[in-house]
Amino acid sequence: MLNQHKPSLELLFSQLGLANSAAAIALYVRTHQLSASQNLHDAPFWNRGQRDFLISHLIQDDDWAIWIDELNQQLHMDAYKLQPA
Repeated sequence: MLNQHKPSLELLFSQLGLANSAAAIALYVRTHQLSASQNLHDAPFWNRGQRDFLISHLIQDDDWAIWIDELNQQLHMDAYKLQPA
């Protein structure tokens, strides 16, 4: 039961008020790609509460920060693929 409260990508989506099934996460990532210059917390699709959650946990560098970084990487996948090597 303790693992249910340990941060994970699924729990992060839940904290952000988003559907958190594997299929819902995959769809969200696919449909919310950001440009290389766009900061995760500045994305236009976050509301104020979501933005505040992301920023505060990144600043605290707590257990959520790992999963926020993971989300950041996933939402920038297309931008990373497009950059020249």
